[in-house]
Amino acid sequence: MSKARQPTHRVVLVGRPGAGKGTQARAVSDKLGVPHISTDDLVRGNVARGTPLRNAAKSHLARGELVPDEVTAAVVRQRLVECGVASGGFLLEGYPRTASQGRVLAEVLDDVGTQLDLVLEMSVGRDEAALRLAGRRGCSSCGRMWHVRFNPPAVYGICDDCAGSLEQRGDDAGPVIDRRLDLYDRDTAPLLDFYGRQGVLATVDASGPVEDVTERMLSALGV
Repeated sequence: MSKARQPTHRVVLVGRPGAGKGTQARAVSDKLGVPHISTDDLVRGNVARGTPLRNAAKSHLARGELVPDEVTAAVVRQRLVECGVASGGFLLEGYPRTASQGRVLAEVLDDVGTQLDLVLEMSVGRDEAALRLAGRRGCSSCGRMWHVRFNPPAVYGICDDCAGSLEQRGDDAGPVIDRRLDLYDRDTAPLLDFYGRQGVLATVDASGPVEDVTERMLSALGV
């Protein structure tokens, strides 16, 4: 008799901007009991604090472009080591986004004596992704994300949780959305091929209610 499949604890989420990676990463990481590591949050946090990363990242973010590989890799490496990934696991969201970043991540994990268990691709159509991005609003105080259409707060522009003001990110508006989606289509297809050849890639339909998507992801993870 074969052994029951063990829950996967070293996971990467990939998917178009607007696929819902942040929302699902929080739900799934809570279920798995592992840290949720968002590279977008790490990079933006460094920008907000005015660290040496700020100047290297700020202009790229404003144009909807990827932050240079060497900058993101350094931030990810530091956070993974802090999380104790060799023993405790993690759910990494927002990195890698290219095949070259995938190879760098493999080197980082090898350095700490571990490897990925699964890469989950959250699949959503380009038009739906654009609609989701254009309607996103983030709380300036607590960081919670809302959506003007799919998940609106009780009072327009005000966070239900902390009464902070809701704001639209600069890269969630107008032509920047198209730029971000173009970059994903161009750069991430080779990344999916990279992980597909390793046999660690699974695709999950990311359309529909949040709770349904979460259930599909947990099923793919064997949880």
